[in-house]
Amino acid sequence: MKHDRILILDFGSQVTQLIARRVREAHVYCEVHSCEVTNDFIRDFNPKGIILSGSHMSAYEESTDVAPAAVFELGVPVLGICYGMQTMAEQLGGKVESGAQREFGYAEVREHGHTKLLEKISDFTNEEGQSFLKVWMSHGDKVTKMPEGFKLMCSTPSCPIAGMADEKRGFYAVQFHPEVTHTVKGKEILNTFVLDICKAKPDWIMGSFAEESVQKIKEQVGKDEVILGLSGGVDSSVAAALIHKAIGDQLTCVFVDNGLLRLHERKQVEETF
Repeated sequence: MKHDRILILDFGSQVTQLIARRVREAHVYCEVHSCEVTNDFIRDFNPKGIILSGSHMSAYEESTDVAPAAVFELGVPVLGICYGMQTMAEQLGGKVESGAQREFGYAEVREHGHTKLLEKISDFTNEEGQSFLKVWMSHGDKVTKMPEGFKLMCSTPSCPIAGMADEKRGFYAVQFHPEVTHTVKGKEILNTFVLDICKAKPDWIMGSFAEESVQKIKEQVGKDEVILGLSGGVDSSVAAALIHKAIGDQLTCVFVDNGLLRLHERKQVEETF
């Protein structure tokens, strides 16, 4: 079964995997790949939408990673998060500068512009009728000039451009982190992007992923034999379990003690497998 796919490009954030988790909780298939993938890879992946993760880097430095050009040429919605917002701004003609005041932790951002991403999402409204979101910030740099075609989506007193959008092209960006639980409506924001803006079908669950993987392995291996280097770590252990479920005794695991196991864990791995 083919599923709609969301591509997450990783620029090195500590919480990139949380973005993937939120997308999968919406029952949409996604994959995390390095921001260094090629334009051809992105086109072949054929995503319904793309999410750019955060990073420790500064978007205005020459040595900094950037999103492949295909991200903005493919014609699918794109969401930039934190650094993802900054590299989107820099690459499309905006400007990013080092902020005089670093924001780390809880913040309240005021919503502007009634964009599709935030128009139905709010945590509270002040006496003047302005809507606000309770979010988690973690940045030193900030966008100081939006690219042509973008409009302001949200702001804080110390970060006047905390979110921006070019809805004609389906480009959205936020300076805060919707993937973390500290952003109260973060799940709703990501769901809105993935389900309403990208129009991805919510027809994927982890259980079906395992079943589909087993079937693919059966078809790929056929009657051949498979040898797997097994270290006892998560990656090789999951691979061993799935392959064994698919082809049984056609699989031979070779235990590789790489020296990183805990005390007595070698014996546990051998007994388990």
